[in-house]
Amino acid sequence: VGAADSRGTAYDPAGLDPASISGLKRARGTVADLPGVGSTDRTAADLVATAEADVVCEASPVNLRQGAEPGLTHIRTALQRGLHVVTPNKGPLVLAYRELHDLAARHGVQLRFDGTVAGGLPAIYLGQRDLRGATVTRIEAVPNLCTGYVLELLGDGLSWEEAKAKARAEGVLEADPSFDLEGWDAAAKLVILVNAVMDVPARLEDVDRTGITGLSGADVVAARKAGRVYKLVATAERRPDGGADLRVAPTPLPADHFLARLGRKQMGVIYHTDIYGTIMAAIDEPTPMPSAATMLRDILDIYVPGAPPAR
Repeated sequence: VGAADSRGTAYDPAGLDPASISGLKRARGTVADLPGVGSTDRTAADLVATAEADVVCEASPVNLRQGAEPGLTHIRTALQRGLHVVTPNKGPLVLAYRELHDLAARHGVQLRFDGTVAGGLPAIYLGQRDLRGATVTRIEAVPNLCTGYVLELLGDGLSWEEAKAKARAEGVLEADPSFDLEGWDAAAKLVILVNAVMDVPARLEDVDRTGITGLSGADVVAARKAGRVYKLVATAERRPDGGADLRVAPTPLPADHFLARLGRKQMGVIYHTDIYGTIMAAIDEPTPMPSAATMLRDILDIYVPGAPPAR
């Protein structure tokens, strides 16, 4: 068993104590400090390339601006070694979905990534497993928690600066919020959904993307008074030629729309299908726990008999 963080690694074929690792991380330490098994010389990449393992859980930063590294290399290496991969890291899936899918199939292992979309909501499983036999014709989603939170605050009458400050204090807003507020996160998640659920090749550059930074607080308040609710909505529409039109944009939804009714820390998805009708699902995620738990769900799904292979 091995573990890695940004400052080092730990490896012991006999196993590592999860409580010890958790204690170190809570104290802002590094796994390299684990007595007898920790190392600052061995990197995460070294560990993935050499460790005796069955599954690699890859949870490095998304890092789309730098080619999704180091996560993309970690996942490639693991799949090439014949190891299953579980990841909530959307970067590699956005930039190299088809390559990684084919690599997993070629080596007879599974690549699981349900945590890449909408936190703990099983959006990928729902689309791949529970809608088997159907054609998904349209996807509508609010997959980004941060923008929903900020838009709710703007609708309550807070200024942009007040809304961002409150969201940051709640741990919802990153130090650099541009990835969320400019729609990149929602676009990345939409690309994964379209590849995985619609089985349509899609790239980030295919998304017609508009973030929420062009909206004023007055816009959001006025919409609410008119019976509409602004959400950053990601949509994909299947075309007759087999492709799909992808769009991310702030949208004033009717107040009774399923996605409009999502709360401040909720995310949701709607699948429109040819034979199952319209399926809607949402999650309330007040803490990071559901997102983290998706990795456990993915691991269990690999080893539970009858679990469907990821597309």
